[in-house]
Amino acid sequence: MAIDRRREAAGGGRQLPEENGSLPAGEAGSAAAAAPAVAPPAAAEIQTLPPPPAGGSCSPLLLDYDGSVLPFLGGLGGGYQRTLVLLTWIPALFIGFSQFSDSFLLDQPDFWCLEADGQGNGTGHLTRGPANHSQSGIGGMLGTPALPTPPPGDNASQCHCHEWQYRIRAGLVQNVVSKWDLVCESSWKVHIAKFSLLVGLIFGYLITGCIADWVGRRPVLLFSVIFILIFGLTVALSVNVTMFSTLRFFEGFCLAGIILSLYALRIELCPPGHRFMVTMVASFIAMAGQFLMPGLAALCRDWQVLQAVIICPFLLMLLYWVIFPESLRWLMATQQFEASRKLILHFTNKNEMNIESDIKGVMPELEKELTRRPKKVCIVKVVGTRNLWKNIVVLCVNSLTGFGIHHCFAKSMMGHEAKMTITHNFYADYYTMAGIALASCLAMCPVVGFLGRRGGLLLFMILTALASLLQLGLLNLIGKYSQLPGSGMSDSVKDKFSTAFSIVGMFSSHAVGSLSVFFCAEITPTVIRGGGLGLVLASAGFGMLTAPIMELHNQKGYFLHHVIFACCTLICIICILLLPESKNQNLPENIPDGEHYTRKPLLPHKKGEQPLLLTNSELKDYSGLHDSSAVGDGVSENTTANGM
Repeated sequence: MAIDRRREAAGGGRQLPEENGSLPAGEAGSAAAAAPAVAPPAAAEIQTLPPPPAGGSCSPLLLDYDGSVLPFLGGLGGGYQRTLVLLTWIPALFIGFSQFSDSFLLDQPDFWCLEADGQGNGTGHLTRGPANHSQSGIGGMLGTPALPTPPPGDNASQCHCHEWQYRIRAGLVQNVVSKWDLVCESSWKVHIAKFSLLVGLIFGYLITGCIADWVGRRPVLLFSVIFILIFGLTVALSVNVTMFSTLRFFEGFCLAGIILSLYALRIELCPPGHRFMVTMVASFIAMAGQFLMPGLAALCRDWQVLQAVIICPFLLMLLYWVIFPESLRWLMATQQFEASRKLILHFTNKNEMNIESDIKGVMPELEKELTRRPKKVCIVKVVGTRNLWKNIVVLCVNSLTGFGIHHCFAKSMMGHEAKMTITHNFYADYYTMAGIALASCLAMCPVVGFLGRRGGLLLFMILTALASLLQLGLLNLIGKYSQLPGSGMSDSVKDKFSTAFSIVGMFSSHAVGSLSVFFCAEITPTVIRGGGLGLVLASAGFGMLTAPIMELHNQKGYFLHHVIFACCTLICIICILLLPESKNQNLPENIPDGEHYTRKPLLPHKKGEQPLLLTNSELKDYSGLHDSSAVGDGVSENTTANGM
């Protein structure tokens, strides 16, 4: 009994209270039933208490957005909701242009020194630029490595030149490298310029995600659009590479705000059955920007014109200030019921709906809660949770591993050795990467639809781990035996296996990164969804940052880099099994809802088979069994829990 009293005093065996301080429904009912039996005189006093104040528990009907509010508004069948989803798709094309602009602005061309001979003819030695197709972004989420090829050691004197001649392979007459002669001793500045956009994206995801949870998705979107117009157009007017890199950092920061806010708005607009397909359509539109980018570069011819053409379409998004509302789901989750009421009336007016069709009584409940103060939450609150922070950390590690190991596979396929290169054609390499990304997204649709989020993520991670381990182990074994006389193996066999494993690895790692971001958006509660998305997208940015880091160090330590990420894939396979399944589930609205997203078996139970662990409802049936056995049998205080 003493053990029981200590457990009850410490809160053991009880559910955590709701976010607003109220007890769960089951415990509240049991407490109400037990109160008259323990203290009958207090029953009359409890009945005479006034209604709970504005800071008390909120109506569960209003917090059940997917079950009550969204059906009342017509779900995705309402014409206004479909229009808003379409408005979140259109900017994905502009985002795709911005994400893949580095492949053209910072492509390292073939160059040679132009020295006039006695007759005025230019002469010089050609130095081939590296196969540079580095692509950053979350829409396509490909990071093809740029592999620097320094000038030969015996021709070091070539770098002492007063005038360079360039042959750019990316469809431009002039780009950033040829504008400021970023070759030889200045080639490291190209990698710093690539750093700047990725670092800007990382900081942007972390900061704008927290801001979106505090002030809303709409203000973050609109202010990001305004500032990307300012910084993006100023990039085209850069006078040196330092100014270019600095402005690209701020451009990436603002681009991160646009990507994150649109992603959150898109998720929060859709009912459970349409979230994945709506997100995948946005990814396909972003990849359309990737496929159209070479043609756009060929039309612009100059990097400054190309930069301006990429940024100017964001001018259309200034109209979103008038036509795009705040996320109704976020307003309801943060208990801003006055603004929610106005927005619901706006929805019903746009959809030409009759408020009297409100069968569940959403509007009457909303009228009762108008005096409630808003309750906003920061992502830091997730540290005090039991399950939610683990789910977010697992998905962040998955995202980091997926994008980090993607560079390893790309380097193996496009490798700096001539025999490992598929082709020297820029467009063939570029569209090979884009085609692998497109195939990965197409494969995700049926796999996730059949296996669910957790099963699909597990399958693609297993494929990534297999491709990585086979490439590290089997290829070294083949290379060892190919050197033996009479083995019948040539280096071409090893190269073919390397290319095949690299394609499979890039295919599966792209799916791992994309699905990790989407999965995190679903299991993170609405009140902190911006912060959760910011964490997982920033982790993806750190993974993509490994590509320019390896380029800056001239691929030194590449093998160790690949081994570390291969080990991470094995850890991720185990951790994915701990994640919940969010397919066809309502989005969690507050932190207690996110805590209730618990792990379920990967395979359903067979008919008649009993689960090994009891559910919460089954545990409640045995809640009084412990006390009665202790009283009847006189169990001593030092009896262990298993013994009792």
